[in-house]
Amino acid sequence: MSPPEQGRARVVIEHLSPQIDAGRFPVKRCVGDHFPVAVDAFTDGHDQIHCLLQSRAPGAAEWCEVPMRALGNDRWRAGFALERLGVYAYRVLARVDPFKTWRHDLQRREDAADIELALEIGAQLVEAVAAHAPGAQAAWLRRRAAELRGVEALDARREQALDAELLEVMLTLASREWASQSATLRVVVDPLRARCSAWYELFPRSAGPAGRHGTFKDVIARLPYVAELGFDVLYLPPIHPIGRVNRKGANNRLRADAADVGSPWAIGSEEGGHKAIHPALGTLEDFRTLVRTAEEDYGIAVALDVAFQCAPDHPYVKEHPEWFRHRPDGSVQYAENPPKKYQDIYPFDFECDDWWHLWQELKTVFEYWIAQGVRIFRVDNPHTKPFPFWEWVIGELKARDPELIFLSEAFTRPKVMARLAKLGFTQSYTYFTWRNTAWELREYLEQLTGSELGEYFRPNFWPNTPDILHEYLQRGGRPAFGIRLVLAATLGASYGIYGPAFELLEQRPREADSEEYLDSEKYQLRHWDLERADSLCHLITRINRIRHQHPALQRNGSLRFHPVDNQELLCFSKHDPDDGELVLTVVNLDPFHMQSGWVELPLDEFRLDPHVPYAVDDLLGGGHYLWHGARNFVQLDPQSLAAHVFLIRSNLRTEQDFPNF
Repeated sequence: MSPPEQGRARVVIEHLSPQIDAGRFPVKRCVGDHFPVAVDAFTDGHDQIHCLLQSRAPGAAEWCEVPMRALGNDRWRAGFALERLGVYAYRVLARVDPFKTWRHDLQRREDAADIELALEIGAQLVEAVAAHAPGAQAAWLRRRAAELRGVEALDARREQALDAELLEVMLTLASREWASQSATLRVVVDPLRARCSAWYELFPRSAGPAGRHGTFKDVIARLPYVAELGFDVLYLPPIHPIGRVNRKGANNRLRADAADVGSPWAIGSEEGGHKAIHPALGTLEDFRTLVRTAEEDYGIAVALDVAFQCAPDHPYVKEHPEWFRHRPDGSVQYAENPPKKYQDIYPFDFECDDWWHLWQELKTVFEYWIAQGVRIFRVDNPHTKPFPFWEWVIGELKARDPELIFLSEAFTRPKVMARLAKLGFTQSYTYFTWRNTAWELREYLEQLTGSELGEYFRPNFWPNTPDILHEYLQRGGRPAFGIRLVLAATLGASYGIYGPAFELLEQRPREADSEEYLDSEKYQLRHWDLERADSLCHLITRINRIRHQHPALQRNGSLRFHPVDNQELLCFSKHDPDDGELVLTVVNLDPFHMQSGWVELPLDEFRLDPHVPYAVDDLLGGGHYLWHGARNFVQLDPQSLAAHVFLIRSNLRTEQDFPNF
């Protein structure tokens, strides 16, 4: 019987974090982040171990390594900087170290004879490493071994033996023959927009003057407005030719009139499919100009909707009938989500015999628009397509262009949404729209940011979409829109609105108990008066400016909720780990009535002296307040401004420190 290969690898490595599903999926971070890693590592007996965190940058052949620091109770930690886009690898190497063990014991020895003997043993350990060290280091180690045996006083030689430089060299050059090694894990490093972005959705066909179909040139003219509002992503619904067969009319009528423009999600006609542009919007060069102008002149990235489905007259239906499911009568099965029916849309059959060619063709759709300058894609209903397809196509595309961002529009079961995030989607729609009470928001946000979900699921909060007009907005009037805006923009590092419907307070449902808009822009042209006096544009501009100026709001991991004695008030904070900036938000969730209450803050956690007053500056409303102690009173009237966004300043001690009072 042969001995086990790793019979002398004595260190146990457990509970390496972060990791997702035992390393099956990568965790996610952004370029510039520091990436901390922790692990349990221990061995039998009393020997000392040495742990190393190893990392390999995208495209690099060699591993870099840093020693891990003992935290106590056999837990170790170290980290490394994420300086490049792409996929980093990381792992932990740990071994029993004879010299470290010897040094630990030497520190505790008291008897002179024991110390003398220990110094001889130490000299032999140093000489053993010197025998395999490079020339200069070998000579240096041999001199150090001689010093341990030298004629100097015992205390002096003992001090030399405990020298930190000697320990570092010995640890660096020690044999790793019997080291234990963890599994190799991955971290995907995305651009900063993956972590923090503000999205503005508009329909290009409604961007023109009243009575005319909008164009890309009209969208270019709209860019200063979007930039002034403070958004950095402009999301366009599908821009492709719209099918004529079974076209839907206004308000989702089954029969369209000659003037009806149809739904942009019914993609494809005789003018082309997913790689074509609706002729009324302009030319491909017009689209390229839009993408270039938005980024270069306004710092806005154009995001494109990708919906893998076809109108009945899409070229794919004739060219590849095998890619679609057919009913017994031979007709193609249209999309359904009972009781809803989408007669103007044919879904792909991903279980067809020609599935591999279908996958490859759909990948070329992304590649085509990437070639036109698009780097951000909002993907429609990805949960209705196979998980392996998304893992493959996103992996293939990001391997070549790690700047790409994919937003998953999947309002479905939690585990399905999580799986899509694990396998590659950069950001995800959420249930935020349906979380409106204080306890619902606390429970949901703590789940998103305080659990393992935070390692890979990046939420993007939307108060409204072209498909969703929640009852809260329908009934709550202008205050409800302001409340949901502030919540989305401060709870989440990424959020979006569907405009101009949002800032112009569009709140009419198609029918009672419906979340669909009356006169929905999905089925008809709309003209929006951006100069309306009741527009929320000034509030949107202020909240986005606050987000840009205060890094505490640009991450999700530091979100903490704080007690309030009124269930209609929600209080939460975020802090910036780099400079310690602390932002506290208090929101009145009741759009109809003034609400007041006492908020309670953890002064120790905030590093505030409970005996000294501290200043809070209202970044949103412009007020300045002096607070004392942990409990302070707030009162918010939704008819004026339903939220405070406070910047908490450190304790103030003299009158000179109170310039605003």
